[in-house]
Amino acid sequence: MGAYAAIKHLHILTVVISVSLFVLRYWWQYRASPVGQKRWVRIVPHINDTVLLLSGAALMTIARFWPFTPQGAWLTEKLFGVIIYIVLGFIALGRRPRSQQIRWFAFLLGLVVLYVIIKLATTKIPLLG
Repeated sequence: MGAYAAIKHLHILTVVISVSLFVLRYWWQYRASPVGQKRWVRIVPHINDTVLLLSGAALMTIARFWPFTPQGAWLTEKLFGVIIYIVLGFIALGRRPRSQQIRWFAFLLGLVVLYVIIKLATTKIPLLG
């Protein structure tokens, strides 16, 4: 297996882990589960998301897809989607006091944005262009 394929598989694995942790952490918070307060729950997502970011940067470099170029318009949209997803994650999972309805809405919007990000990544066709 070549370097690109190995990094792509790592990237996909970290996406699956990230989405799974997002859903689990929301569930634990919603249920006020003590598991959500464990130290590893605060650390592991950051480690995973760092590997996710680095593997994405490596894939961009190897494939020579660059955001903010005509050929990388889909990647530009994907990166903006990631930023929106991060903001929604802070709202859904953050420590600031917010109503359960706002957290739920942010969680659902986060899942919708994840769908859009995955669609952009798999089709490489921009939605706005």
